[in-house]
Amino acid sequence: MTGNPGWRLSSVANAARLLKEFSRDDRELGVSELSRRLGLATSTVHRLLATLTDERLLERGASPGGYRLGLALFDLGASVAAGGDLHGAALPVMATLRASTGETVQLAVLDGLESVYIDRLESPHTVRIFSRVGTRLPATTTSTGKVLLAALPADELASRLTAWEPRRITPHTIVDAVTLCSRLAEIAERGWAENLEESRIGVVSVGAPVVRGADGSVVAALSVAAPTDRAGPSALRRIRASVIESAALVSRRLGAAGVS
Repeated sequence: MTGNPGWRLSSVANAARLLKEFSRDDRELGVSELSRRLGLATSTVHRLLATLTDERLLERGASPGGYRLGLALFDLGASVAAGGDLHGAALPVMATLRASTGETVQLAVLDGLESVYIDRLESPHTVRIFSRVGTRLPATTTSTGKVLLAALPADELASRLTAWEPRRITPHTIVDAVTLCSRLAEIAERGWAENLEESRIGVVSVGAPVVRGADGSVVAALSVAAPTDRAGPSALRRIRASVIESAALVSRRLGAAGVS
């Protein structure tokens, strides 16, 4: 039933859209602002806010008429982090990988056609690649995203790509479907991906898949990102070897069988 518009409940969808408007930059929002952002009547937003507050998903904010995320969402987030212990399995390995490469280490999952960074350890260098946990980038432009897309079954990949709207972020961004599919096939075969200034000029990265359990399902991707002036061809080869080894180690910590 997933993905079938006939089963979509508009009230649930609107509640989900409302919750997603809250972020680190927008910790508190009021009725009028939410109504404007969501394109919903203020009366509808009032009802949504009242229901979500009753369920502890929201709570009253410090400012008059303001709302913020509630403690129930914190509990749900903790449950997600504990489920399968992806974070617990990855973070020690990520710390070692950062120490060995001296560069930024990231862990990402796939959401539609976006790569979402769920963990990040910043480089100790003065020149860094600034971003934050929760950042979303087009999956087709990142090493993690391409790894995750390449792991999808062919029919699911084709279905997702029907919604692809290519945007040339840099001169190196892939905007052609034939080229993209060819590149993803290569990535699926060799088991790692590169991002050579495809999402940001002056930044390169290498990503490898993290798998879970005996079936080897890909649940995340691990990557190292670095400025081009610190990641020439030889450095990038060393980074690639470290990323592949580290992703395999996280996979073994998650119970993956046959991962070397």
